Amino acid sequence: MDKPKIALVTGAAGTMGMAVTETFIAEGIDVVMVDIVEDKLAAAAERLGPQAHPYAFDISDPELVEKSVQKIIQEVGTVTILVNNAGILSNNKVMQTTPEEWNRVLSVNLSGAFYLCKAVLPGMRRVGWGRIINTSSYAAKCGGITAGTAYAVSKGGLITLTFSVAAETLRDGITVNGIAPVWVKTPMVTEQLTEEQRQQVIEKIPVGRFCEPDEFAHVVSFLAAEKSGFITGEIVDLNGGIHFD
Repeated sequence: MDKPKIALVTGAAGTMGMAVTETFIAEGIDVVMVDIVEDKLAAAAERLGPQAHPYAFDISDPELVEKSVQKIIQEVGTVTILVNNAGILSNNKVMQTTPEEWNRVLSVNLSGAFYLCKAVLPGMRRVGWGRIINTSSYAAKCGGITAGTAYAVSKGGLITLTFSVAAETLRDGITVNGIAPVWVKTPMVTEQLTEEQRQQVIEKIPVGRFCEPDEFAHVVSFLAAEKSGFITGEIVDLNGGIHFD
């Protein structure tokens, strides 16, 4: 690909999104950092320098996504790498999940990814190259043992979205893949769990530790690489041996 690559990373102000952003920038790729937390996003972009381009908007709003992506294309350039990483967690099981919570979780975790795919695909097709990487979860493969009903269903839907868009873009120079991590070392683990709870979780992971954010970013970088063009419609397990398929 002759033209410079531009990556759009959602949830960019969070731990995993920031790790991906920093990895791409280190590789010389400009990153459009998308998050809903404007202040934190702006501060991170200022720290990272001119290759970081902050855009704060709600990915669950389809009209806003379309307008924002058009603005990004005009101001930064055609997005050729999309990392659908933004997500919200719900630990409530089916009987405790309200319709409002169900709709909110699916609107961000699944619908937001759909809207962004739809917004960036024309540009990728125009240049004849693209990479879409979706952050699913082990929760989608275990029936939500590690999370709530809405979250698990949203991540399962994201796997099917990956397959569907991959099937539609096979001849376009575009690959669409997903990653299914478990217990990445984020504030959910480091701040919301006690030390005793962390040890209980680690005992469930065969390799005996949490996944590091830069290990997640490494898999994203691999799937976005030129030489990964023969991999599409794949879900990469990143789970320390807790699940094989």
